Amino acid sequence: MNVFANTFLLVYAALFPIVNPVGSAPLFLGLTPFSSDAHRNGLALRVAINSFCLLVGSLFVGSHVLEFFGISLPVLRIGGGLVVAMFGWKMLNSDASPDGSHAAAAEAEVVPDAFYPLTMPLTVGPGSISVAVTLGTQRPEANLAHLAVMGSAAVAGILAITATIYLCYRFAQTIVSVLGKAGTAVVVRLSAFILLCIGIQIVWGGWSGLMALKP
Repeated sequence: MNVFANTFLLVYAALFPIVNPVGSAPLFLGLTPFSSDAHRNGLALRVAINSFCLLVGSLFVGSHVLEFFGISLPVLRIGGGLVVAMFGWKMLNSDASPDGSHAAAAEAEVVPDAFYPLTMPLTVGPGSISVAVTLGTQRPEANLAHLAVMGSAAVAGILAITATIYLCYRFAQTIVSVLGKAGTAVVVRLSAFILLCIGIQIVWGGWSGLMALKP
């Protein structure tokens, strides 16, 4: 039971600050300004499911996939960091209304795909994938029963993260209503800027990792 609890808490605590579903909720709402409440709730569920699949896949097979293609973790961080930085820059300069209101009646309704950009890179970016891959490579040598307990605990931790994602996105409108239109605009722009900085930081971390590998 201690092994299960410790692994569960480790996975949840490691992923929560990087996934940051609370901070991403206003961005999710800002990217779905023309969606009805029912459709937005459906998107939140699909994003949660996609996030679960991505994180579980990264945890169990991510390191093997990287090894198969000859991609190192620092290179993954650099490539993914560029994607996150570009996405943050795009959001920072976006004219979309962050409170979910219709900016213009004549503007065509554009509903983003549940996978890109809502799941990746907004929710599960390269930072989250890198953490999941790293956690997956930290499996100790142990008997099969012990590994099964740790694996189930890790999946439970990821399930808890995705449940948090769903709840934050499901009630994003409530969060925005509490903040107000002006407050939400500030949070969205600030979150976009932080996302840009996170992307640059991920690139820098990947570059530093590559430099450390040089003979």
